[in-house]
Amino acid sequence: MLSQPPWVVKGEETASKSRMNFNDLSKDYAEKNLRRRDLNVDPYLQLLQWFDEAKAVNVAELNTMSLATATATGKPSCRLVLLKQIDERSLIFYTNYESRKSKELTENPFAMITIFWHEQVRQICVEGTVEKISEEESQAYFSIRSRASQIGAWASRQDKAIPSREVLEAEFTKFEKQFEGQQEVPLPSFWGGFRLIPNRFEFWQGGGNRLHDRFHYILQNDKWVIERLSP
Repeated sequence: MLSQPPWVVKGEETASKSRMNFNDLSKDYAEKNLRRRDLNVDPYLQLLQWFDEAKAVNVAELNTMSLATATATGKPSCRLVLLKQIDERSLIFYTNYESRKSKELTENPFAMITIFWHEQVRQICVEGTVEKISEEESQAYFSIRSRASQIGAWASRQDKAIPSREVLEAEFTKFEKQFEGQQEVPLPSFWGGFRLIPNRFEFWQGGGNRLHDRFHYILQNDKWVIERLSP
């Protein structure tokens, strides 16, 4: 008989034996500080600085972010996506335009992303409005993806129910044959990018005794205002 994992509460009634307790997993962070003087007045430059520092210490999957969206009635959903580009006014990611996230972004064009780097005990939150990028921009990115990824975009009708893995693989094979001999795989009409245009950034640095350092940038009258937040 397999023993229960250590986080399962024991010695209680049967109905509650499966309840999990994660209190023992809590740990204090090393003494790290983030001060107002450390921050760039421009949140985009601050964001790029933290990415450069994360890259320098080989943070794993440093561009993985949690993307939160909501329907017009406010029902939320969240998933991990990859941040692909940062420019002077937005953060850009790519997806299937027929997916759940895309439909929600179309009917409610507000979103929030969260990035967490365990190695540096840092978190970045960015929120704002969302819009589709141009087809030309989507084409430019699509053209540098691997051929397998390009064909995969054609094969996957994201979020649609399918009966088996074999069906998905058969779709991949179908499009692989369809584009065989073609130098370039065309951009699917249902695939492209979104840009998140921020009105708020938050930079969080984990600290000792749960006294974390948090600062946010709020856009007010076309100027970024920086405030320290209580952890």
